[in-house]
Order: sequence, then C-alpha cells, then structure tokens
Amino acid sequence: ATTTMAVFLVRKSRGTDVAKELLGPGFRGRLVSDRWCGYAWIEALRRQLCWAHLRRHWKLFEEHGVEGKRLGRALGRSTRKLFAMWHRVRDGTLTRRGFQRMALPLQHAIVAQLHKGVDCPSKKVAGMCREILMWETSLWSFVRHAGIEPTNNHGERVLRHAVVWRKSSYGTDSEAGSRFVERMLTTVQTLRLQNRNVLEYVAAACDAANRGVAPPSLLPVRQLVQAAA
Repeated sequence: ATTTMAVFLVRKSRGTDVAKELLGPGFRGRLVSDRWCGYAWIEALRRQLCWAHLRRHWKLFEEHGVEGKRLGRALGRSTRKLFAMWHRVRDGTLTRRGFQRMALPLQHAIVAQLHKGVDCPSKKVAGMCREILMWETSLWSFVRHAGIEPTNNHGERVLRHAVVWRKSSYGTDSEAGSRFVERMLTTVQTLRLQNRNVLEYVAAACDAANRGVAPPSLLPVRQLVQAAA
C-alpha cells in the first residue's frame, strides 16, 4: 500500500518469493514493514522497521525479570520522546532538520539500550535485542527521509477489510476465485485511497469489457497526466 494505491495478492505463503513477486526483484522504493524474514533481501537503507511492533517488544521485555523490566521501560521512555518529536514534524511545528538534530541523542540512547539488552539474563530479551540491532540502519529511515512513516499502520488499515472478509468467508477454494478476490480488493481499496466512487468505476470497467475497450485506469489522476505528458 502507498498513499494512493493498494495491491493485494492471494498466495499460500508470504515468503521471499511472494514479496519479490509483489514488489519486483529490482525494488528501488522504500518499504515500511515488520521484521518478517520475507523482506530481508531489501537493503537496510531502503527499509523502515515498524515502531508500533517495536513498542510492543518493549512492553514484552518488562515481563522478563528485573533487567528486562528496566530495559523495556527505558526503551519505552526514549520511544515516547522520539514520537513526540515526530508528531511535531507531522503537524508542522518542527522542521525536519530540527527533528534530525533533536532526535540524534535519542537514536544513540536507544541503540545503547539495545546493546545493553544483549547482555540481559533473559535469553528472549537478549536475542530480540541482538536481532533488532542487525537492522539498526532500518530503524531511522523516517528520520532521514521525508514521506516515510515510522509505522506500517497505513498498511494495516488498508488490510483490515480483507482480514474481516477472510475470517467470515474462509478464503477462496480455487485459483479463479483467488484472482477475483485479489483484483477486487486491489480495486476497492485503491479507489477508496483516491476518494473515487467504487460503484461508478466497476460499472465503467464492466461497460468497457462489453465494448472491448480498455478499462478506466486505477492510477491517480496526477500520474496519468504525467504519463500523458
């Protein structure tokens, strides 16, 4: 999902091959995601790890002994300060340059806290800290680049309708059904992101098919204008 487009695939797994099919093996954009290994082929500078997931890890740390609790709370405090700054960037009361300058001490503090966590008596906490540090570069893409969100909440929101549908319908039982569902989900969610009327689009697409002409495009109007130019 981007701010104006959403693409769905119905597959039996969400491994590396599916991620490459969806994004393209030559993906050159920037991806906000969780730490799922299916995305490990994307270079760290092009990824942003979801901080909503990370904050849940900090809370989990607190359940693993005294050291884990201390670490989880320290990381939670640093994260809240970082997000307070980020919210100011979003509402226009703090410039990105100012944010980058103010965030630097917090970045150093969070990394130092994670390094300290590697020595935590809890193997679960230590292992999680070690794994997160492997993707240290991917923690800060939202600080370095404008337009990058620190969480994948947008993707989760776009996906919610599909998740509810899957739970109530038990998915699909044929390749043809899977293709229909992924195309309709792609169409509906993309049109909603662009504030376009779904029924009008589907009616126009069906009319185009009956007349043997190209269907209306799902691309945003701005991209269509640029392509025509």
